[in-house]
Amino acid sequence: MKTTAIAAALWLLATGANAQDASLQAMQSLNDSRGWDAVGRLDIGGEGFCTAALIRDDLVLTAAHCVYGDDGVLLSPNTFEFNAGLRNGRAEAYRSVRRILAHPEYHHRASADLAEVPYDLAVLELAQPIRTSRIVPFEIAATPRSGQEIGVVSYAQDRAEAPSLQEVCSVIGTQDGFLVMSCDINFGSSGAPVFTLENGAPRIVSVISVMAHVGERKVSLGTALGSELAELVSSFDTPKIETNRLGNRNSTGAKFVRP
Repeated sequence: MKTTAIAAALWLLATGANAQDASLQAMQSLNDSRGWDAVGRLDIGGEGFCTAALIRDDLVLTAAHCVYGDDGVLLSPNTFEFNAGLRNGRAEAYRSVRRILAHPEYHHRASADLAEVPYDLAVLELAQPIRTSRIVPFEIAATPRSGQEIGVVSYAQDRAEAPSLQEVCSVIGTQDGFLVMSCDINFGSSGAPVFTLENGAPRIVSVISVMAHVGERKVSLGTALGSELAELVSSFDTPKIETNRLGNRNSTGAKFVRP
């Protein structure tokens, strides 16, 4: 399946020099994955998977399109299992899911839509918290600027049994609540955390949503976080989950393929 061309407006984001992207590094061993075990494979009823990351001992962050069926209906929480630090058939922790909350402005469609990328966020509450010294939830940082170096840890169809780290890729540009990035992704990378390093510690700045092309160049699109994520997380601490509108919608209709 081919990715489709991104909207013409994004041509403007592809100009300018970028840092040399690093190659993917498979994290097969305990030492390779040290510090990254809060990234896990999110298995979906034995029929597929996405990537997700622990942001609190009982909450994981992923892409909203990962939690919907093809019919556009939110999947049952018991469909999912989060496998933290999964490597070669063994995870550092296995957890079922108790509750799911997707961004209220996200509307699932049969094919990916640029208008949905700014809202492509979901938070899943685990049935039991993960509390081990090896698995430390990631903190959230501000949206990176254009040209800033970032990294991504993901599972994908060609690397489903162990995560891979791309330590250096870059933000090509930002637009309307999402980032255009040079990071190397593939099917299964949906929901993968995008990181910056602050004082040597990785912090999540985006979640992989879709892959696309700018001309001949393959790019990845990531959802910006900010107040929308904070509101989703806070909803788990209140008796009633509010689903108020969180901003104006993007009217662009360019199509993409989910990674």
